Amino acid sequence: MLSQEAVQNALKAIKYPGYSRDIVSFGLIKDISLADGTVSVVMQLTSSNPEAALQIKAESERILKDLPGVKQVSVEVRQPGAGQPAGVSNPFANQKGVPHVKRVVAVASGKGGVVKSTCSANLACALAHLGAKVGLLDCDIYGPSIPLMMGVYEKPTVNEAERLVPPSNHGVKVMSIGLLLTDDQPVIWRGPMITKTIQQFLLAVEWGDLDFLLVDLPPGTGDAQLSLCQTVPLDGGVIISTPQEASLGVVRKGISMFRKVNVPILGIVENMSYFTAPNGDRIEIFGHGGGKQEAARQDVPFLGEIPIFTEIREGGDRGTPIVVSTPNHPAGKAFIQIAETLRKHFGS
Repeated sequence: MLSQEAVQNALKAIKYPGYSRDIVSFGLIKDISLADGTVSVVMQLTSSNPEAALQIKAESERILKDLPGVKQVSVEVRQPGAGQPAGVSNPFANQKGVPHVKRVVAVASGKGGVVKSTCSANLACALAHLGAKVGLLDCDIYGPSIPLMMGVYEKPTVNEAERLVPPSNHGVKVMSIGLLLTDDQPVIWRGPMITKTIQQFLLAVEWGDLDFLLVDLPPGTGDAQLSLCQTVPLDGGVIISTPQEASLGVVRKGISMFRKVNVPILGIVENMSYFTAPNGDRIEIFGHGGGKQEAARQDVPFLGEIPIFTEIREGGDRGTPIVVSTPNHPAGKAFIQIAETLRKHFGS
């Protein structure tokens, strides 16, 4: 049964960052209130470290959401206003929502080589296939591939309000640095330029009314990822991995990054899960089941498996994702099922 004691016992599982003691034994919990399945917790930290506060808040919300009978969670982490070192501020204090966009969801991997952008394009088209209004933002500044995969080649226009109007295809609005460059023109930028560009793509683009804005992130946990998290409050992150440990080891770092910046993990997708040979044999080229096992270890949803099909690659090269060309293909069905799971998560 849901009670204040049950909530407090659950919070004992959270260690204060850098210490072996839990946040309850440190005396940080100041108030716990329960009402109709809503749990509200107030904590008071003695440190003004914003990263510690974000980590504690994220872990607390994750644990409390799993308690039986909990429908909604509110965790307020208070910090001392005085004594903060000069020049130190909360890097997430200036977040702004994207106008008229209901949900912003990042698609990330932590590493390259997992065919993440192909998944982003197909998931965007799958959500559109299900009737959602969708945008797809390519945040891979150095290696933009979304325009090719979505079959979008025209440049954005500028409206009377001097905002970029993104082109669209397959029912999805698309923005990418690749739409603003000439063929084969490289991007040789330092971090501040990447940060500014991502901010403009989010807040200076006329996205219109969207149910979902998917953000295709580049590999790693660097400038692009931090710029995104600091610019807009993300509604969640979808993690793409392949089954083998070489991929999962780096994926864990991506998950850890999202948790540190208070972004909910919506789930893990195991891409290139297996290959079906012409004779019908199932060949697990990269192993199998690693994504599902990691999801269980991280206590996050496992969203599904995407098998290896030549048609997926052909669709990306052609600019027509397989969800668009052949939605009843096994790969198309897999992407649509994952998209349906995401919609149900957000209650739409």
